[in-house]
Amino acid sequence: MNDQPVNTKTKTKTNTNANISTKVREAGVVGAGGAGFPTHVKLAAQAEIVIVNGAECEPLLKTDQQLAALYPEQLVKGLSLAMEATGAQQGIIALKTKYKEAIAALEPYLSEHQQISIMPDIYPAGDEVITIWLTTGRRVPPGGIPLNIGVVVNNVQTLINVARAVDGEPVTTRTLTVTGAVKNPITVTVPIGTSLREVLDLAGGGRSENLVYINGGPMMGSVITDLSDPVTKTTGGLIALPKEHLLIERKGKTLETILRIAKTVCEQCCFCTELCPRHMIGHELSPHLLIRAVNYKNLGKPSMLTSALTCSECGVCEAYACPVGISPLRVNQALKAELRAKGLKYQGDLGNVDPMAKQRLIPTSRLMDRLNIRSLYSEAPLSLERYEPEEVNLRLQQHIGAPAMTIVKVGDVVSLGQVVGEIPEGSLGARVHASLSGIVTQVTAQTITIRKGGGAT
Repeated sequence: MNDQPVNTKTKTKTNTNANISTKVREAGVVGAGGAGFPTHVKLAAQAEIVIVNGAECEPLLKTDQQLAALYPEQLVKGLSLAMEATGAQQGIIALKTKYKEAIAALEPYLSEHQQISIMPDIYPAGDEVITIWLTTGRRVPPGGIPLNIGVVVNNVQTLINVARAVDGEPVTTRTLTVTGAVKNPITVTVPIGTSLREVLDLAGGGRSENLVYINGGPMMGSVITDLSDPVTKTTGGLIALPKEHLLIERKGKTLETILRIAKTVCEQCCFCTELCPRHMIGHELSPHLLIRAVNYKNLGKPSMLTSALTCSECGVCEAYACPVGISPLRVNQALKAELRAKGLKYQGDLGNVDPMAKQRLIPTSRLMDRLNIRSLYSEAPLSLERYEPEEVNLRLQQHIGAPAMTIVKVGDVVSLGQVVGEIPEGSLGARVHASLSGIVTQVTAQTITIRKGGGAT
């Protein structure tokens, strides 16, 4: 028999921590500001610092700053829960100076071990690696993750969802900014699975017929080919731009065109490398050398070539740095796909920080001028009305990992918040919940369609 005393305090804390992660898993919370990494996995790890990434670096988007100002108590609760789950002793909310309403709203709720870290209005503050560096001085190694240096990062909407999850509320809505060349720019909250066309209608529609739409921000967002596509847990925003806008033309270029331009006009000026945020903080990533390597049949040392895998795809190289219209970003994306197909990984060391790094980060106002979007800037006020569509299409994969496994069938009556997609056993994934009470009208390998009505309560 073991006569050693039981440390009930430690045991209780461990159970509490596991309980937080379990509730977050049950609620289907994923990273709302990136690729959708399942949040329960992050919260099951151990960390020293939890950072709330509220920088929202993409021009035109407003969601995180508005949610932080409207729901400060929930955000701080989410931060506290994340700290408790990971054992972190410090919580940092990273915001830009201009987010005055959010800062004022949050300050009364902060505990002794929580603080607001004010960042300059630069791009790409919001990239988690740059946010960590600006707020803590720590640097994520190339090819590494924040946990390698004792940090967990979540964005504002994610941690609000964490707070709600612990209260038993699953993720069924998404808040996003609808802006650009729309009649009434607005930030709205809609059920997940609502079509982007309906979201556009909430902003009064486009100002003209000759528009193209971007999912996400102007720098890292992707062109939408079909407005019937549904809102997901990671839909960053909806931006309307004229078809002839330089951003649309740039995003529409084929890879073949990009490679031809690179081979023809690259003058190896190094501006893309000097302004690359990852390179500035000591990563080997050097876009100009990758362009050279591609132009001359992968000439270069192996670590330089695989450094393409460490690119954050922030777009500074193509949208701001290059004076001759090359897109190192697109070249890096192609290289990453090829390297991953071969199973290659980056192996290299973290170098020194560029002594001019902070001076080379790009002021947002200057970036907006370079992108020619200042005339499209709008406050996009946050609407408190909750829109309810007649039908939702829920994607089974709205996150990194395995798609959810359907556990309903056509004809089933479901209620708001009911689990309709479960995580496959032994897989990385996230649950999917009904965002509408109604009847299941269609189930495919990719989606579940629910139509309002059908006697659900």
